[in-house]
This record gives sequence, C-alpha cells and structure tokens, in this order.
Amino acid sequence: MKRICVYGGSRLGGRPAYAEQARALAAEMARRGLGLVNGGGGIGLMGVMADEVLAAGGEVIGVIPTFMEERELAHARLTDLHVVDTMHQRKAKMIELSDALVAVPGGVGTLDEFYEAVTWQGLTLHDKPCGLFSIDGYFDSQVAFLDRAVEDGFLAPATRERMVVTSTTDELLSGLGF
Repeated sequence: MKRICVYGGSRLGGRPAYAEQARALAAEMARRGLGLVNGGGGIGLMGVMADEVLAAGGEVIGVIPTFMEERELAHARLTDLHVVDTMHQRKAKMIELSDALVAVPGGVGTLDEFYEAVTWQGLTLHDKPCGLFSIDGYFDSQVAFLDRAVEDGFLAPATRERMVVTSTTDELLSGLGF
C-alpha cells in the first residue's frame, strides 16, 4: 500500500475550512487506497484526518514519542502506532513509512517536520515528493518565502520546483503522483 505522511496541526485552527478540507483530503486518500502516516495524535487536524481515513476503512499509522503518548495524546484506534524515544526518531520513522510528505495547516511543529523532510530530499536522503496543501491560502506566505529564498540564492531552484503547492485535493494527489 502507498502511504502519504501528513504533517498537520494538533489544533483545528480558526477557520472551518481547515478541518473540512483536511477531512476531504483524508476521504480522497482512502478512496484511492492510500494510507495515512501521521504524528499519532488524536487531536486537531491530525485526529480529524485519522478519523476520516479509519471511517473509510483505510490504514492509519501513527508515530509518537513516548512523552506525548504518556500525556494521553495518542489516537486510540490507529491501525498501527509506533512509539519512539525522540522527536528526531519520530521524523525519521514518518519519512521511512511514507511514499510522499504533505503539510496541511498547522503551527511551527508542522513546518519543522515538513521542512526537515524537504531538507532531507534536497540532501538526497530520500526522493519522495513533498507538498503543501494550502487550504484557504494558509501557506501563501511560505510560498513567498520559498520563492524569495530561490531568488536570493539560498534555495536551489530544483528544490522549489519539485514541491507541489496547491489548494485542491485532486491537484495535490495528482501532483504527488497518486
């Protein structure tokens, strides 16, 4: 089974569109037979997406550090849950288990995990497609940052060109090769 790692908020955010579109992405992933890999949480957009994939009979694999599991933040009904010692191990395991890596709206943790995956791709530690699902224009400022980084010589143009950035589920999944 092909799997997409989705980095997303441990909160729902301030706009209903975030949860609505995250749910739509999860439903379409399940419809296409794609599994979900996430941070193992049962809250926020992570939880919304996991619930949707599970409700459709799909696979959800979570990766959570021990300290977060101990706070009872782990989703109770995942297909599989990997408990690791550190955040670094979490990030590496999520990439290992996935065929593509996507960020939906979230905070600095979401961006940390996503940009580490992009960095590893640029260093040729993996060759998995990466994408931003810019619900309601959420990642517009990130796209401007990335374009400026290319323009000013801090980011290789090829790294930016490989990144899928869209606001529609179909374009995202198609752009990632699914």
